[in-house]
Amino acid sequence: MAKTAQDIMKLIRDEGIKMVDFKMVDINGQFRHVTIPAGNFSEKTLKEGIGFDASNYGYAVVEKSDMVFIPDPDTAMIDPFCEIPTLSMTGDAMIIDYPENRPLPQYPRNIVKAAEQYMKDTGIADKMIILPEFEFYLFNQAGWQVEPDNIGLYIDADQAHWNSFTDGRGLIVPKQKAYHVAQPFDPTYDARSEMCALLEELGISIKYHHPEVGGAGQFEIEPNLGQMSEMADATMMIKYVIRNTAVKHGLTATFMPKPVYGEAGNGMHVHMLLMKGDEPVFSDDNGYSHLSETAHYFMGGLLKHINSLCAITNPSTNSFKRLVPGFEAPVTVGYATSNRSAVIRIPAYAKTPNMRRFEIRNPDATCNPYFCYAAILMAGLDGVKNKIDPHANGWGPYDVNLYTLSDEEKAKLSSLPTTLDQALDALEADHDYLTAGGVFPEHLIESFIKAKREETAELSKIPHPAEFALYYNL
Repeated sequence: MAKTAQDIMKLIRDEGIKMVDFKMVDINGQFRHVTIPAGNFSEKTLKEGIGFDASNYGYAVVEKSDMVFIPDPDTAMIDPFCEIPTLSMTGDAMIIDYPENRPLPQYPRNIVKAAEQYMKDTGIADKMIILPEFEFYLFNQAGWQVEPDNIGLYIDADQAHWNSFTDGRGLIVPKQKAYHVAQPFDPTYDARSEMCALLEELGISIKYHHPEVGGAGQFEIEPNLGQMSEMADATMMIKYVIRNTAVKHGLTATFMPKPVYGEAGNGMHVHMLLMKGDEPVFSDDNGYSHLSETAHYFMGGLLKHINSLCAITNPSTNSFKRLVPGFEAPVTVGYATSNRSAVIRIPAYAKTPNMRRFEIRNPDATCNPYFCYAAILMAGLDGVKNKIDPHANGWGPYDVNLYTLSDEEKAKLSSLPTTLDQALDALEADHDYLTAGGVFPEHLIESFIKAKREETAELSKIPHPAEFALYYNL
């Protein structure tokens, strides 16, 4: 049931709330916040909001940057990481206008809502249900420096293989051998259980957590399926809870796609299905892997636009250090059942009609989740509208071990971009599917590309320590 201003005021009184915190999202998908004393909160706050400068969030030019943040009372929660009792809310950004304010089109939550409305307008479905998987590393220490005289990084995890001589207890996890290891080789178990317990208290249903492959402290927390817009909010909160709980336990968490050389990378596989009323759109007992024609067209749209999607789903230079061939990383543009090297994987265990779905495996959690999920939906809808058949386009199904193919057969396969610049090139050339229905504003795409180009240009100027090993004495 939707919360009212009176509900929020009662919550503030009943829980002894002293501060009300408003969490906003910038163009990179990071929280920023503004806090007011609880005594200043009123019904007027929900209607008139809090003013802010959107140019500092990456959304607007300075001369048109004054915006208003309107809190969403349905997102209200007591922040578990504040010593002073604090009520937290996220919400939407509005353009100051008269007689009424207008939604800021490029604000992430507004884009997700626009994508959902566009889906309904097409008549294809009423809801998109998704399940993102969160892979991350927990380190005991992490530090870095980028100075003219000192460029390097330092990470450490107690159980990492490089501590085998100094550990003194023999509690070491071999490199790439951590999948589902049990205690005492899983020293952060209690921290992760606390993360999941907090998320459950905040209304985010959790399926499970477990150690992942990376022996230097890689783990996964997986929520249950949820509606796209709600799961976008949940994604922000999951990352918030993981990071803050890690700090509480003397740890540091990272979702970087490739933080450890030689260990498994962090992905954020996104499972998806569509519903129209109570009917599953993707289910068909007679289709390949029990998926409907619409599901195949949706996959076709994802695969057709996958290169440009990568700029949004994998928006860091580090993303492409994970997306390399020869491992479980999904680099082959194609679909298959239970094949982890294809971009789209159909899980064989999803047998009931309401659970039949597929996952796109290339995304990672450096993305802005609102942009990521909306872009995935828009690409899929484009496939349905234009009846893009993935099989007819030669994208599978690849029900074989792609690693064992001959070099001649591998040469026939298409692969993902190998750099962020290549993905940005693709986004520049292919983004009409995103702007359909006005969902993604053209100027947002331009601003996003410009900001990412500046990142890649800056990084290209910085010497890498490995270059010293290769070239110093030449």
